[in-house]
Amino acid sequence: MSARRDKRWNTWFYRTQLRTGVGRTVRIFGVPTRDGLPNTRAGAEEAERRAIARVYNTGEVKKPSLLTKETEVPKVREFASVFVDASRVQNKRSSVESKETMLRTHIVPRLGDLRLDQVTYAVIEDFKLALSRTPIANAERRSDAPNPVRNLSPKTINNVLTCLRRMLVIARKRGLIAAVPEVEWLKTERGDFDFLDFEEADRLVAGADGEWRTMVLVALRTGMRQGEVLALRWQDVDLVAGRILVRQNVVGGHIGTPKSGKPREIPLGDDVRAALKAHRHLRGPLVFCDMSGNMLTRGEAKGPLWKACKKAGLRLIGWHILRHAFASHLVMRGAPLKAVQELLGHSTIQMTMRYAHLGPEIVRDAVKLLDAGAAQVGGPTWQRNGRVTENPS
Repeated sequence: MSARRDKRWNTWFYRTQLRTGVGRTVRIFGVPTRDGLPNTRAGAEEAERRAIARVYNTGEVKKPSLLTKETEVPKVREFASVFVDASRVQNKRSSVESKETMLRTHIVPRLGDLRLDQVTYAVIEDFKLALSRTPIANAERRSDAPNPVRNLSPKTINNVLTCLRRMLVIARKRGLIAAVPEVEWLKTERGDFDFLDFEEADRLVAGADGEWRTMVLVALRTGMRQGEVLALRWQDVDLVAGRILVRQNVVGGHIGTPKSGKPREIPLGDDVRAALKAHRHLRGPLVFCDMSGNMLTRGEAKGPLWKACKKAGLRLIGWHILRHAFASHLVMRGAPLKAVQELLGHSTIQMTMRYAHLGPEIVRDAVKLLDAGAAQVGGPTWQRNGRVTENPS
């Protein structure tokens, strides 16, 4: 028997493959509650025996999309484990954990007892309204938040709705529901991001102590994510050619590929190359590590950065602000947004466009190209009586 229990949702289920009399291999999956059986191991085993008997008696497996019994369509609570298992195949560990959190915290408590085909447009709208009235849990609140009692943001609600819609898409592809209801997203405003200007960045580097100064400088001059800096290895640093190959990222203590899923190359300036040469050590393969060569944690890296901020007379910031500073400085110096996108590892140019407003001179230079074009065809023109004529003077 292939009965198993999903501990996260406390649901027993079975999943197995059979070969029919005509040589076909079919998959059967289900939970005991579909057949009116108890949610126990014995119930799951009995449900599996009944499913196997149906296959051998009929020679065919009914397509779920053609089933009419209400008990044949699984509930959201039951299908959640299948959705998470499918996500593990394609998504990064951090994405899977995020989906598990949204399912456990928001989706299953409110929609878990509904069948998948009962999640209609109206249900989703009511669910969205309930989410908008949900206070942020203590673990999700920032200690410096101006209003300690606030509800979920539109962005967070959209993330939950995205998870729910993706689960319904998987259910439709499996033939469990006929269609996915429409989802109307909440409008979100892209908030202003914080970054250090050139003078503040120099003060921060000067305020950092010892090896932390090198780490701050690398983050400021490369735009690497904090997880990418913590997972940086010497084998990915070419001090002769002056470049870094970003191939690793650490999230939640788990090392994987960068967020975009593919490596990228970042050139090094002279000051960063000199700092890394002076920083060279033999404690292990990681560029930044503790005295035993172990990888630093995000918590261990927070204190030294805040200490540097206080010493430099700056507001307390996080490591991601250094990434914003890198991109902002490039745009303010006139770097093309496409180049900034590649250096940051953004998957789309839309993510990089948030920095576009920092380079107004780029827009002015683009408009000035029109003046240059007019000069090449004989100078400025005037409109007289509906006609465009040359300068009368």
